[in-house]
Amino acid sequence: MNAKFRVAATGLSLAALAGLVLLIVRPSLNPARVQPLSLLIGAWIAFLVAAWLLRKVPRRTAVALILLGGIAVQAAAVSAPPQMSTDLYRYIWDGRVQAAGVDPYQYVPAATQLDGLRNEFLFYPRGEYCVKASYVTRHPAADLTPGCTRINRPAVPTIYPPVAEAYFLGVYYLHPADDSSTPIQATTALAAVLITVLLLFGLGRLGRDVRTAALWSWCPTVALEAGNNAHVDVIAVGIAAVAILLLATARTTRRTVLGGVLLGLAIATKLTPVLTVPAVLARGDDCAFSRGGSTLPDPPGSASSRGGSTPPDPPGRLPRQGMRRRWVTVLAAAGSAFIAVYVPHVVRVGGKVIGFLPGYLQQEGYTRGTRFGIIGLVVTGPLAIAVAVLILAAVAFAVLQFTDPDRPWSGAVVMTAAALAVATPHYQWYSLLLVMLVALDGRPEWLAFAAGGYYAADPGLGRYTPPSRLVDAIAYGVPLVIVGVGWLIRSELARRAAAAEPPPAAAVATSATTAPAATTAEAPTTATAIATATATPDLTMLNPAVGPVLIGPDVPGADRQVRV
Repeated sequence: MNAKFRVAATGLSLAALAGLVLLIVRPSLNPARVQPLSLLIGAWIAFLVAAWLLRKVPRRTAVALILLGGIAVQAAAVSAPPQMSTDLYRYIWDGRVQAAGVDPYQYVPAATQLDGLRNEFLFYPRGEYCVKASYVTRHPAADLTPGCTRINRPAVPTIYPPVAEAYFLGVYYLHPADDSSTPIQATTALAAVLITVLLLFGLGRLGRDVRTAALWSWCPTVALEAGNNAHVDVIAVGIAAVAILLLATARTTRRTVLGGVLLGLAIATKLTPVLTVPAVLARGDDCAFSRGGSTLPDPPGSASSRGGSTPPDPPGRLPRQGMRRRWVTVLAAAGSAFIAVYVPHVVRVGGKVIGFLPGYLQQEGYTRGTRFGIIGLVVTGPLAIAVAVLILAAVAFAVLQFTDPDRPWSGAVVMTAAALAVATPHYQWYSLLLVMLVALDGRPEWLAFAAGGYYAADPGLGRYTPPSRLVDAIAYGVPLVIVGVGWLIRSELARRAAAAEPPPAAAVATSATTAPAATTAEAPTTATAIATATATPDLTMLNPAVGPVLIGPDVPGADRQVRV
C-alpha cells in the first residue's frame, strides 16, 4: 500500500469515526434507531483501522493526522448535550456555588440555604432528578427544598476533590451566564487535545514512535467522555501525564519534586491517578538498566561484578542515582501537594470535605462485597473484598519490583487495568487514565478495558443480552483474554526475532579463537576501533516486547541493548 493511499484510507476511517460519534451524541440523526452499543462498536472498529493504517504513514503527515483527527472527533462530540452522563451539571453547579463565596462541600444542591443560587437551566419542573415533598417531610433535619433538577443525587454532597472544584470555578468564570453545557464541554475537549500535544512532544523527546499518540487522540472513549460528557477525569489525566513524563526522565531532585507535586495534584483532581504510584516508585536500584552509566561501583553479585555487562543509560540521559531516596522525595512532594489543597476546605467545613465518597462506595456495593463482577462469580461479601485487596496488593508489589523506572507507564498500565478488572465499574470514563498510559506504552490490546467499560454501562443488544450477573464479568473478562493473547503473540514475535539474529557475543568469541592475538603495538589501535564501533550502532531492530532497540556491531560488548 503506497503512502498516499494509506493517508487517504486513514482519513476515511477518521471521517467514519467522527460520523459515528456524531450519531451517538445526536440520536435525532439516527433515523434507523440503531442501538448505541452497535454504534460504539462501529466507532471502535473505525478507530482501530485508522490507528493500524497510521503505522507506516510518514512522521510529519502522521502528526498532522493525529491532531486534525483528534480535533474533528472532539468537535463532533461537543456538538450536542451530554448523552451518557449528567455529571457535568454538578460541575456547573459547584462552580456557581463557589463563585457565590460558598464552600462546595458545605451544602447539598437541594439545601434551602442555596435557594437563591438556583436558575432555570439547572432547576426546572421536568428535571430528571427530583427531591419530593414527602422526602423533605421525612427528613426535616436535612433542611431541603423540594424540586427537580438536572443534577444527579441532589440530596448528597459533592464527591469531587479540591483541584477538580478549582477547575469548575475556573470554567464558571469563563462563562458566568451558566445557561449551557457547551462551555465546560469545549474546555474539556480542549484539554484532551492539549494532552495529545503533550504526548506527541513527550514521545518525541523519549525517542519513541509519536504515532502511538493516536491511541489517545482518536480513541472513542476520549471523544465521548471529554467532548460530550466533559468528565473531569480528563483534567486529572493531563496532570498525571505531565507528572509521569517528568518522573520518568528526572535525574535531579528539583524535577523529582516537581513530578511528585504534580502527581499529588492529579490525585487531588480525581483519585484514579493514585494507581500510577507503584510504577513511579519502581525500585530502580534493583534494576541493572537504572545503574547503567553510573560512576558508582556495582554491588556484589551484580551483572558487572560477575564479569557481565550492564547496559548504559539511553544517549543524552544522565544516570539515575539514589533511587531509594526517590521514594521519600516523590511521596513527600505528592503528599504535601495533596494535603495543601485540602487544608482551606478543612478549615471552613471540617470533615465535610470527604463528601459523598463513603456513600458512593456503599451505594455501588463495594462495602458489601457485592460489586466485584469477576470475583463475584466465585465469592461475595467480606471474602470478595479480601480477595480484591489481595489481588491489587500483589499487582502493586509486582509493579513496584519489576517496572523499569525509565518506563513507568508500562507498570502503570498493568496496575490500572488490574484495578478495572477487579472493581468492574459501570462508568466507562474511569478508563481514561488507562488510555493515556497505553498511548505512552504503545500496546493497544490494553484498550480492550476501555471498550469493555461501555458494555458494562449499557449491555443492551436485544435478545443477545446476557444475564445481568454475567455482564460485568464479560465486560472485563474478555479484555483479560485479549491482553493474554497479545502477550503470547508479542512473546512469540520476540522469540523469532531473537532466533533470526545470531548472538553477537558468540560470533565475537568464535572470531577470537581463530584470529591471532594482537601485538602490543596493535592493542591501542584495536581498542580505539572497538570503542568507535560500539559508540555508533549500525543496526536497528524492533523488539515487540520492549519497543525499538539499538544493537551495535559484532564487537566485544555489542550484546548490550539500549532502549529508546
